[in-house]
Amino acid sequence: MDDWHALALRSLDASATAVTNGSMRQGGARGALWTAACVLLAAAGFSRVALADAESATVTPAYGGNGVPLLFGHAGFDLVTVGYAQSEFFLEGTARAHAPADPLTNDGKWNVTPVAPAAYRTRLVVNRPIDPRAFNGSVVVEWLNVSGGADASPDWQHMHVELIRQGYAWVGVSAQSVGLNQLKCAAPGAGCPAAGDPLRYASLLHPGDSYSYDIFSQAGQAIRDQRLLVLDGLVPERLIAVGESQSAWRLTTYINAAHPLVAVYDAFVVHSRGAGGAALTQAPLPAVPTPVPTYIRNDLDVPVMVFQAENDTGALLARQPDGPLFRLWEVAGTAHFDQYGLIQAGNDRGEQSSVAGWFDSMLNPSSDPSPSFSCQAPINTGPATFVMRALVRALDAWLVDGTPPPMAERLQTNSIAPVQYAVDAYGNVLGGIRTPAVDTPVARINGLGQPAGGTGAFCFLFGVTAPFTTSQLLELYGNHGGFVSEWTRATRSAVNAGFLLHEDAQQMRAVVAKARILNRNSAAGP
Repeated sequence: MDDWHALALRSLDASATAVTNGSMRQGGARGALWTAACVLLAAAGFSRVALADAESATVTPAYGGNGVPLLFGHAGFDLVTVGYAQSEFFLEGTARAHAPADPLTNDGKWNVTPVAPAAYRTRLVVNRPIDPRAFNGSVVVEWLNVSGGADASPDWQHMHVELIRQGYAWVGVSAQSVGLNQLKCAAPGAGCPAAGDPLRYASLLHPGDSYSYDIFSQAGQAIRDQRLLVLDGLVPERLIAVGESQSAWRLTTYINAAHPLVAVYDAFVVHSRGAGGAALTQAPLPAVPTPVPTYIRNDLDVPVMVFQAENDTGALLARQPDGPLFRLWEVAGTAHFDQYGLIQAGNDRGEQSSVAGWFDSMLNPSSDPSPSFSCQAPINTGPATFVMRALVRALDAWLVDGTPPPMAERLQTNSIAPVQYAVDAYGNVLGGIRTPAVDTPVARINGLGQPAGGTGAFCFLFGVTAPFTTSQLLELYGNHGGFVSEWTRATRSAVNAGFLLHEDAQQMRAVVAKARILNRNSAAGP
């Protein structure tokens, strides 16, 4: 018996044992790999079923342990203060991996077959309006990000102000094994970046990330089928799947492979993807990588919006034109993640003081945003959150009344290999989605340029901020009034273009009017 065949059989044995005992980069020889994988999957006795819809899993309220959901980098304030309730549920059933019926091609038009059933038990975290009348009918379902070794919710962090003020429900799905394993950690240590809650999560079971796609499908199906429990009776009219970074890679593969089989989600937000997608299957199953570049298939029946920051450079290889159901938004002045998401988002209730804090961060950026995360240079303080808020409102309108989101100019590049952006005289990147942060700048804000070093393992994803000197500000604006005038113009332009919301623009203008930029009643500088 060859190694792959034995590996596949061992994975089936492991799944069977789990049920009995407890709770129930990129291949150059893809054609040969695909053929071998299919032969081995078939030889291992993997059953094949055709799913017209995602299976309906069992949902039960989570209980025990510390009594509250464990989710890193989420809301640092009591959601009740903004009219929201949080709950958590266990989701369990039988998931399947996917085997390619044809070679995976760059165009994303993949034909796959569900295979290899395995038991799983995961969790959902739900934030919903307490007052049913406040619910707008849309549920944002986030594929929780596990790049840091634990479940995190970066899209909630960048979107939540808009979600709360418009009455969305939000559901975070623990779709990958790393997140579930961390939840069961008793203390930090090997494989455990932080303590979990083993008393609450000991029963969780994950057969491997090859099953993450079907688990995510079944999570969405459960929101629809069991709304009385999951949403406390709210009626979900639209499910919007979102994911950032590693989760965006997963969503890319999900859209191309799993969505056509089940059609659970009504729209997708792919945030900061790479050039390819995540593997279709991986160890302990035979590995089936995806091609590079991988495009989002253009024969979908649901809209897809892709948000890309400046340092999501790999995806420059996967650029594709906008279409009837596709938008690509590349945003100037943004990084893969930023100071707002790392520090400010957790306490942002949508108040003007939060906008003031964001504006001040461009003048006083930090290279040490937390005790355990220190970079060599001050990190990016760009406008990603404001554009993400505009994106989710535009996407929801696309679903509700058919109004398409605006098309966006691409970031200007001099070269893609190696990556070199075109920049203005002050170092800010040209092109892309424009906001006041780059059109009336008070700093050089880039997605690239973070020097190597520092204690933060992911510093290279956080870009840089270099505040302008007083001389530079004087050269650009002359005085405080000139700055306010230019900021107001840039704000109006971004709102008219559809990339900044009126509510956020109002708060920005109020903050800037009081800012100490070239204000003669304060120090001469910022």
